[in-house]
Amino acid sequence: MELNLQELNKTEFPVPVELENNVAITSLSQLYNWGRRNSMWPMLFGLACCAIEMIATASSRFDFSRFGFEVMRATPRQSDLMIVSGTVTKKMVVPIVRLYNQMPEPKYVLAMGACASGGGPFKEGYNVVSGMDKYLPVDVYVPGCPPTPQALLYGMIALQKKIDGQSIANGDDVPWYGVGPSEPTPIPVLGPDIIDPRQMDMIRRQAETAAEDTELLGVRELPSTTQVAAKSKVEVAEKTETVAEVSTDALNFKLPTGGTPWSEAEDIREKRRLRALARKAIRASRRAEDADEG
Repeated sequence: MELNLQELNKTEFPVPVELENNVAITSLSQLYNWGRRNSMWPMLFGLACCAIEMIATASSRFDFSRFGFEVMRATPRQSDLMIVSGTVTKKMVVPIVRLYNQMPEPKYVLAMGACASGGGPFKEGYNVVSGMDKYLPVDVYVPGCPPTPQALLYGMIALQKKIDGQSIANGDDVPWYGVGPSEPTPIPVLGPDIIDPRQMDMIRRQAETAAEDTELLGVRELPSTTQVAAKSKVEVAEKTETVAEVSTDALNFKLPTGGTPWSEAEDIREKRRLRALARKAIRASRRAEDADEG
């Protein structure tokens, strides 16, 4: 991308008109942000239908390379931007967090579409994460189901404006320049359900509290309507505790063939078993004949 020095001349010091294309007076933060915003390399991976729109945005018709998002890299080691494009399942959130930890700083996350932003039509589903921001720090949200390439380009430009507002002097804006290595994001644990390791202490405390109070074990409060219905059924059952005896007529019932129903059923099952064995033998003989002819 060609360097436009007029964009960097945003100071209180005036620059002569004849030198605006040759001299720039700017701050180190602006120069640093200019280099990052115009060399953003997204990571090449997609999850669902939003990935098709992301691919269309990278094609020649829209071409996000014009805005500084030059090429999509197939490795997290060379990527600056993670575009979470599509439905994030509980099985897939584990490798997504692992890929994010492998990306070098500075790195950014863009949640593309309703599913990555908040679960979308699958919100509160048994296998879908209700928003990627529960596990990763999301910088920009792009709404839509799926969002159009124009919407994704708008989200990328919004990310560039966010980068322009960062300052090297502020440690909160550039935490990757802190003292010591940064701690990786905890990788979720996939078991019967997805578990965030950052909540393990809270889960452990709740489990210990429930174990100490034995009266709460196995007790679940029912809705008021369900309690009323259950109480009425218990009252009816208490009034009719007597069990009706089986009549002798039912035990002595005979079929027209002269046998009882249960013996007749056993004969039918035996005949079906013999017919199945006969069909199996016929198929085996046919396979043997075909093998001999071959």
